[in-house]
Amino acid sequence: MLKCRDIPSEAEKLLAGELPFGERVSVRMHLFICHNCRRYVRQLKVLLGALNQFDNSENHRKVSQSEAEAIVQRATDNVGPPQQPLN
Repeated sequence: MLKCRDIPSEAEKLLAGELPFGERVSVRMHLFICHNCRRYVRQLKVLLGALNQFDNSENHRKVSQSEAEAIVQRATDNVGPPQQPLN
């Protein structure tokens, strides 16, 4: 029987139809009894579908190198110093 920590590595293969029959049955059995993993796979399916739809749309444009660098710079500027762990 699979454990919850095994599901993320198998979920993408499951959705792509790349799992052999025995592994597919094991994953499906786990999903049948585990609500959290079932929700994870459902969310992954929605995310992959949205990415695929975005990739196929003609409404997006390529980001230039300077725009990408500006985005990274803004993201790193907003990151503060590392937090000290709580004791």
